Amino acid sequence: MKTISKAKLAPNKKEEMTNISIYDISINTLDGKPINLSMFKGKHILFVNVASKCGFTRQYEDLQKLNDRYQNDLVIIGSPCNQFGNQEPGDATQIQSFCQRNYGVTFLLTEKIKVRGVKQHPLYSWLTQKQLNGKKNSSVKWNFQKYLVDKSGGLIDYYFSTTSPLSSKIEKHLK
Repeated sequence: MKTISKAKLAPNKKEEMTNISIYDISINTLDGKPINLSMFKGKHILFVNVASKCGFTRQYEDLQKLNDRYQNDLVIIGSPCNQFGNQEPGDATQIQSFCQRNYGVTFLLTEKIKVRGVKQHPLYSWLTQKQLNGKKNSSVKWNFQKYLVDKSGGLIDYYFSTTSPLSSKIEKHLK
């Protein structure tokens, strides 16, 4: 499996950015262990940028319900991000503890990342750039924006923070 580094996703390397699979991107768990996204081939993946001090933080509860409901066909990956109102100031231990204690979160949490701007993580470059995902451009507007990927690694769509994880807009793709 080839691994896509931040250098390969730099704007001056556009020729290297075509035909990149979501499964080629590297990201670590909250405790620093590599996540092999190709392990999730054959399942939907819902990527969500998360924060513990946001008005949408209560969505952790519905994300966990969605995770439990579709555990055989869906992987939820939360990526802590502190870019919106400094609403995720915690370190890895604090974030993990908060999510488990307050919402019983068992779904996968990644390292804290940037989801927009010049230091945007390659995962979010893929999710937000049509030239990478082959579907559409978007920008992450706030915490708890969701990106749904199909069982073959193709972007289905994205959903703003106001869309509940249990919305029919999302669930219709999982049934």
